[in-house]
Amino acid sequence: MKIQHVIGGEETDSVDGATYDDIDPFTMQSYATVARGGEADTSAAVFAAREAFDTGAWPRMGFAERGKLLHRFADLVEQNAAVLAEAESRDMGKPISAATSHDVPRAAQNIRFFADHARLSAAEAFPSDAGFHTYTRYESAGVVAAVSPWNYPLMLATWKVAPALAWGNTVVLKPAEDTPRSAALLGKLALEAGLPAGVLNVVLGYGDAGAALVRDPRVDRVTFTGSSLTGKSIGAAAAANLTPVSFELGGKGANVIFDDADVDGAVEWSIKAAFGNTGQVCLAGSRLFVQRGVYDTFLSRFVAAAEAMVMGDPAQEQTTLGPLASKKHFDKVSRYLEPAALGGASIVTGGLDHDWFVRPTILTDVPAAAPVQCDEVFGPVVTVTPFNTEEDGVALANSTPYGLSAMVFTSNVHRAHRVAASLRSGNVWVNCFFVRDLRAPFGGAGHSGVGREGGSFSREFFTEPKTVCLRIDG
Repeated sequence: MKIQHVIGGEETDSVDGATYDDIDPFTMQSYATVARGGEADTSAAVFAAREAFDTGAWPRMGFAERGKLLHRFADLVEQNAAVLAEAESRDMGKPISAATSHDVPRAAQNIRFFADHARLSAAEAFPSDAGFHTYTRYESAGVVAAVSPWNYPLMLATWKVAPALAWGNTVVLKPAEDTPRSAALLGKLALEAGLPAGVLNVVLGYGDAGAALVRDPRVDRVTFTGSSLTGKSIGAAAAANLTPVSFELGGKGANVIFDDADVDGAVEWSIKAAFGNTGQVCLAGSRLFVQRGVYDTFLSRFVAAAEAMVMGDPAQEQTTLGPLASKKHFDKVSRYLEPAALGGASIVTGGLDHDWFVRPTILTDVPAAAPVQCDEVFGPVVTVTPFNTEEDGVALANSTPYGLSAMVFTSNVHRAHRVAASLRSGNVWVNCFFVRDLRAPFGGAGHSGVGREGGSFSREFFTEPKTVCLRIDG
């Protein structure tokens, strides 16, 4: 299988002919050859996007016309669900059941939502002194560089691409090197849907291609999801051109479970939050803080549920836990299970398995300063720590430079609101996890990001708001 760039409406090889292997994490073997982009390829993609924006039809269409094409795009995503889900599963080891039931439908939903949101959004008019009328316009920003991660390749690519396109921008999408296939398929489906050439371009390759893209002065916006370290590098490159950025970065999510929680419900949601997508989730509830009155009960049920997960071939419907996405990432997660990183913590269940598999791993007696408690492991590894009072639980949850996600489990509505307000986090789920309203802001505080996207927050980023003040007294 050969996976190519999509630039200016054409599938292309790299200018220098460079390629790399696409590795299936389950077989640990190459199953496709991928065009490896360099600066010449990113430059060509930006040129195509720039031309499509500056002289093409896309930003000059009405919202209804653009929306019709975007809905056709979403139709094609749904019609090609099987091949897209297989691409996600094969590229990063995601269970096919998760890709089919969640990732592909959500990708189509992203496209449909922003197509409609752009069409239905209202601008503002401001009462002014006699003789003047002031109003706002939200105009397309230009060329968007979208750098997407490997853990939810299709879903998070569309989270960036959809609002950018809906507001009339053109896009160069750079997916993670480990997961190129669904992005390339997305580029081809956009063309099939009737989006003009150059409106959505896809450049494949490693970090050097992404670096060339984000430092290109012809780019008007940079949206990135990935590690905090990479975010700092991209931010520095974009700052040289004063290019606005939107970053959704790392996390070390807290899950605070109180004595009055529904324990069975807390266990069910906590399993999803800790081990869904093999723990490779920026929102993962990887630090569990459990009030002492329910600690023993919760821990025993949580361990039993973790041990009941089905680990194996991602292509099998019954599999709920696949391998880690790459050898490099497996090695990283493995290091956190070494004695130095554990800091004396006890492994209640789990640990390394065969090949690139890590069993659902639950740690107790974890020192507050242990690397496994402080760093974003990004694997199926969670810590469980008891606490006494509500104030203690909040303090423990907030004891991190990250601030992307948190959960609260309680049956007390007063406590739910009080604790949610006290947590330093961009997202707080109460008695649930990962329930998303696409109108709401999404992003993180501290080391977890810069800015927010979703609904009108995406509009603010992907447009140039303009104030018009009109003299009307003749």
